[in-house]
Amino acid sequence: MTLTEWAELVRRELDLTGTEPLRKEDVDRVLDLARDAAHSVARPAAPLTTYLLGVAVGQGADPDAAAAALSRLAVAQSDESDA
Repeated sequence: MTLTEWAELVRRELDLTGTEPLRKEDVDRVLDLARDAAHSVARPAAPLTTYLLGVAVGQGADPDAAAAALSRLAVAQSDESDA
């Protein structure tokens, strides 16, 4: 089973009928953000950050812009701790 297929099963299980199925690009966006948060902040930051991305998108934020902003924020935390 691919992650995109898993996302579709979860979407149906949660009865998110008003949403479009996730595409591979959507899954990749979330995974990239999770990677940045886990490696730049702390491993537990990955699920928390991706959850908050979902909340923001649910409230109307652009997924690409919000994910990019959060990735920049996470990487900046790593840069600060390296200095």
